[in-house]
Amino acid sequence: MAIIDRIKFDGMLNGKEWLVYRYPGESFVMGTQLIVGEGQVAVFVKGGQALDYFTAGTHTLSTSNIPLLQGIINLPFGGKTPFTAEVYFINKTSKLDINWGTIDPIQLIDPKYHIKLRIRAFGQLGMKVDDYRVFLTELIGSLNPLEVVNYSKMVNYFKGVLVMKTKSLIAQAIIVNKVSALEISASIDKISQFCKEEVSHEFSRFGLKVVNFFIQSVNFPDDDFAEINKILRDKATFDIIGDQRYITKRSFDTIETAAGNENGLAGTLASTGVGLGLGFGVGGAMGGITSNLTTEIPKPAEKKCHNCGTSNLEDAVFCKECGTKIGAKKVKCLECGEEIDENAKFCSFCGTSMKKVLRCHNCNSENEAGTKFCSECGSKLEG
Repeated sequence: MAIIDRIKFDGMLNGKEWLVYRYPGESFVMGTQLIVGEGQVAVFVKGGQALDYFTAGTHTLSTSNIPLLQGIINLPFGGKTPFTAEVYFINKTSKLDINWGTIDPIQLIDPKYHIKLRIRAFGQLGMKVDDYRVFLTELIGSLNPLEVVNYSKMVNYFKGVLVMKTKSLIAQAIIVNKVSALEISASIDKISQFCKEEVSHEFSRFGLKVVNFFIQSVNFPDDDFAEINKILRDKATFDIIGDQRYITKRSFDTIETAAGNENGLAGTLASTGVGLGLGFGVGGAMGGITSNLTTEIPKPAEKKCHNCGTSNLEDAVFCKECGTKIGAKKVKCLECGEEIDENAKFCSFCGTSMKKVLRCHNCNSENEAGTKFCSECGSKLEG
């Protein structure tokens, strides 16, 4: 086997992706030139033990700068004494653009919309070798006989714990904290930090440091989003048009569906069940419609003008007869000043009783309106 008197790795193999390079040779002599580039560290290994190391610069091997290796192989002094050892070059620079993603979707029930979701997460990871001795001691066996190990190969070792921790923390944020999947974007920074802390503990056991950890996106299939979108549309419709008109609209939607169903209204009612019951509200009305398609649909509710008594459509704002604004007369709350229905017994804003009271000028006791004498002291009340 040839004696090597110059050891160097220019770091160009496999581009910038290399993490560990095993020099292809084991026979060296005292006086061998070792050249270590910037961002590298060279480690001499003997019998699976990481011994002497060298940082950037040019080094001439001698008994003085490889004391640990000399202690194992008992190198004599003087001359170009041959010895055998393995030399590993380690990339000390940070690799910041390692992509990761969940292999299988996270299946859970959205706490807000109560719909089963299949969530996936993707992001980036940055890492570097922090303790080269621990790194080589723990992983050197799995690296042989490869001469070059890249970052992607190393990430594969940790992919299981990486994905497991990420899935667990995302599920915790949604279920335990009751955050909808649609709202989780606001918590991504916090979840990313939690993931970094959890993952860092596992990486540090092998001499690696997690420089950064980012969750770039949390998403789910369009089919799942369509279910939530339907709920949001129905809620928006309900909020805009009100409960009674929403029920009426659903009734018309059901009948329109029945008209286009070849099985007729009866088949549609059988298939929709409770949904149609919500539309019509009354069992008798539903029974009448199922038995006779010509039955007239109940007219929309009406409300009377408090000024002239004329009936108007429920959504009318002004009376069609006298032009008065329709709705109960408003009065101001005695306590907070908000306008409420004149017939209200209590204020819907502050809860104060709307029943007028007379306060006795003598004992300050409260008495009901219309009372002439105080119920506590008998003094005559004013007003």
